[in-house]
Amino acid sequence: MNTLQDTLRIATYNIHKGVQGVGPRQRLEIHNLGHAIEQIDADIICLQEVRKVHRRQQHYFTHWPDLPQAEFLAPEGYEAVYRTNAVTRHGEHGNALLSRWPVLAHRHEDMSDHRFEQRGLLHVEVDVQGRVVHVIVVHFGLIPASRARQVAQLGRYIEREVPHDAALVVAGDFNDWGTRIQRTLHGIGMRSSDTVRCPTYPSRLPVVQLDQIFARGLKPLSLHVPRGRIWGRMSDHLPLIGEFGLG
Repeated sequence: MNTLQDTLRIATYNIHKGVQGVGPRQRLEIHNLGHAIEQIDADIICLQEVRKVHRRQQHYFTHWPDLPQAEFLAPEGYEAVYRTNAVTRHGEHGNALLSRWPVLAHRHEDMSDHRFEQRGLLHVEVDVQGRVVHVIVVHFGLIPASRARQVAQLGRYIEREVPHDAALVVAGDFNDWGTRIQRTLHGIGMRSSDTVRCPTYPSRLPVVQLDQIFARGLKPLSLHVPRGRIWGRMSDHLPLIGEFGLG
């Protein structure tokens, strides 16, 4: 980029592995998701439920992409970072980050709380106009007790791996129908534009905000979900888009 930005636009989106529907009514949405992510026009896009490979669906769908989904979805000029959370019989899926700004480093930590749910966090360091911004992408479990332990693990990870004076973003699918995780993250200095209610799930008739974007060292400015019926077709979640001041 040739001009200096004063805001950072960040999105989080659970893409449901690029496929919607069940059984014979399954449909491939990964191509539509690619166009949608370009329209979001975020500097940093945090993705959950991203396929690296799925051998059965690759044969089932005629137009299954040749590239892993993170690379396929990255708009031109973006870097894609992916790490696997879950290994299944037919493939792998996990979290990904797409960045308009240069990626400096990335790492992964297993957050699985029990053998029925494989979870993890993806930590990426991004160079935004010479400033290092740490971005952590998460996808928490379905069981409340698991989420409590996972947010505690996230807090320990931040304390250990992120400098106290560094800009930090934590975004993803928290699977939390209440405010417990929000209160916990507020307790370690993370903030969001939580004065605005932005339901993201289920996408066709959203009633709850399972997806969140928190920041430390950046100023929350706005939060919204995109409008239009097409968004309800591509995933069971809506994307959440936030803007944060860099000053």
